[in-house]
Amino acid sequence: MYHVRRAGEIALDTPSAYAAHSDGHRRAVVVGPAVGAVHTGITQCALDRGGTVGEHLHSYEKSFYVLEGRPRLTVDGRTWQLSPDDCGLVPLGVAHAWRNADGEPCRWIEASAPAPRPPEHPSPDTFFTGAPAPDAEPEALDIRDPRARTFFRLEPGQMELDNLRIGAPVDAPTVSASMATALLAYSGIALKMLVDPRLGAVLHQLFMVEYEPGGAAQLHDHPLEESYTIISGDVDAEADGERFTLHAGDVFWTGVGCVHGFWNTSGGRVRFLETQSPQLPANHSYRFNRDWDYLTERLRGGA
Repeated sequence: MYHVRRAGEIALDTPSAYAAHSDGHRRAVVVGPAVGAVHTGITQCALDRGGTVGEHLHSYEKSFYVLEGRPRLTVDGRTWQLSPDDCGLVPLGVAHAWRNADGEPCRWIEASAPAPRPPEHPSPDTFFTGAPAPDAEPEALDIRDPRARTFFRLEPGQMELDNLRIGAPVDAPTVSASMATALLAYSGIALKMLVDPRLGAVLHQLFMVEYEPGGAAQLHDHPLEESYTIISGDVDAEADGERFTLHAGDVFWTGVGCVHGFWNTSGGRVRFLETQSPQLPANHSYRFNRDWDYLTERLRGGA
């Protein structure tokens, strides 16, 4: 099972649950129960200049990634100033609020696990406390500060292998180098973890993927759900035998057991924001068709 939502098909509006507690806020559920997702919710959000989303909490885990603008996020009573490429975790049951005090509109992506319940569900999973979004001066987000441990920032150049060949000075404005924050590179693909267990996530993970020209992920499937929001570039994809091309702004979701793959034939780089939910098991998280096709050939040869 899979789902593709084209950028031009995504229309943001204000759901009834948010109408009485927000101003200038719009959102669109792109992946959720309506398309067959059980573990994954992907929502695109926008906040106009001066817009707010009052304090609320969820009975699910949520991460976010800022695409445009400079929203302020208050989490558990502390307000942070965010910028594009800032991301982080809002743990299950933690109160938070949004405000846009700057001049340009804000856009961000929210990833939730498990999938949020539909509006008609008899038991809601989003609860507004009645408190407005704070209007206090925010703190600058410093991801080196342990108090900002549920946040992360994708710095320019962090997905460039050549930039990692030399050591970083002790006062560099990045997190300490470690296996948890390393850049994973394979088959013309670079992968950078953003939100995962090191930030406190337990039900899903969020990461950025970049394909070099010619980069490919051959056909495979997982015992979990994945989503892919195309940030830039064009990439060829296949899901359960159907081929198509994804463009910037498109969203692609694959369910458990969906055989899928990606091939960058565009001649330029491709970048997309990916989620996995639940998180990867300790083993057997990827099943590549080519491995089992090889076994089939060996068995036939032996027969």
